[in-house]
Amino acid sequence: MIRPVFSSLLVFGLLGCVPKEAVAPEGPPVPPAAQAAAPAEAVPEAPPAPPLDLTPVPFEVARANFVRDTSARYAIPAADIEAALGRAKFLDSVVNAMARPAERVKSWSEYRPLFISQARIDGGRAFLARHRVALDKVQADTGVPAELIVAIIGVETSYGGNTGRYSVLDALYTLAFRYPRSGDPAKLEREVRRELFFRDELAQLFALSREEHLDITTLKGSYAGAMGMGQFMPSSYRDFAVDGDGDGRRDLFGSLDDVFASIANYFVKKGGWERGGLVAVPATLAAGHAPFDPVDWAPVHTQADLAGRGYSADVPVPAGATATPVSLAGSAGPQYWLGFRNYYAITRYNISKMYAMAVFQLSEAIAGRGIPPA
Repeated sequence: MIRPVFSSLLVFGLLGCVPKEAVAPEGPPVPPAAQAAAPAEAVPEAPPAPPLDLTPVPFEVARANFVRDTSARYAIPAADIEAALGRAKFLDSVVNAMARPAERVKSWSEYRPLFISQARIDGGRAFLARHRVALDKVQADTGVPAELIVAIIGVETSYGGNTGRYSVLDALYTLAFRYPRSGDPAKLEREVRRELFFRDELAQLFALSREEHLDITTLKGSYAGAMGMGQFMPSSYRDFAVDGDGDGRRDLFGSLDDVFASIANYFVKKGGWERGGLVAVPATLAAGHAPFDPVDWAPVHTQADLAGRGYSADVPVPAGATATPVSLAGSAGPQYWLGFRNYYAITRYNISKMYAMAVFQLSEAIAGRGIPPA
């Protein structure tokens, strides 16, 4: 999981200054379990960012600036940063994975089977049964349903079966200093901002290793540096991970209690999860009305506004509930849904309407509730 809105970005003496939350990748790196067949999906445009100096800086200068600024920012001896970077390797496989041309946008009918299958549903039910006590406690504490936490773990890492094989240090080091360049001048600024994002994540990895007593050279994750069952980037680990088992550490590698509590905390703190609130309900679009596709999935549209656009929920919804319309290309034709605050919360985990719907429907199936065909 790369977080959909990212924490503050420092430029470490390279290419000017990028303000907080100015840079987000075009979409999160694909969960390890799905990297082999990952669909692309258009995501909302990020807010305009201030101009950036695109003058190239030699690697040696950029690296020295990184060491200096990370040391100052997190009070880490420069020698310790140098020692760790001295063991880091540039990985061509990471560059190639990040540089792969995006696939065409898959339809919902093609996308959903990648994440929802009978085997994944059965695996989720078994996982939920094994950890029912711990998950029920987190649900009671946060309001985030146990089956939704399980669905996230199922989609991201196949219930912990594939949390990534890359050295996190090597992956972030590669993307921080050798983010792939297409050679297209129109794409240069985006590519530089992406590189700066990963440079910040590398710096936060050093801070995280100090805070949680992690050996920075042994951590494994995705090709983009996401870690653990929930695939947290270093910044999200630092911002949203919590100590679920009370041992004084936030361990997203070895403590299931910490993993469960941290995923729930992400939904609450980042996504604004509403206890007992709806996620999504099927809807009908009246004849003669064109689908309405908002620029993002913020649930800001009143029922009256949606009705004016031709949308009506197929099941009762609370009076005053606001939502966002969601259109999906199903196997039997268009599918229409209304997504509420908790649907939006899932999109904060991964900026994709189809990801959010896949997680929601998998959670429904794990809980034994029916889901519509793809």
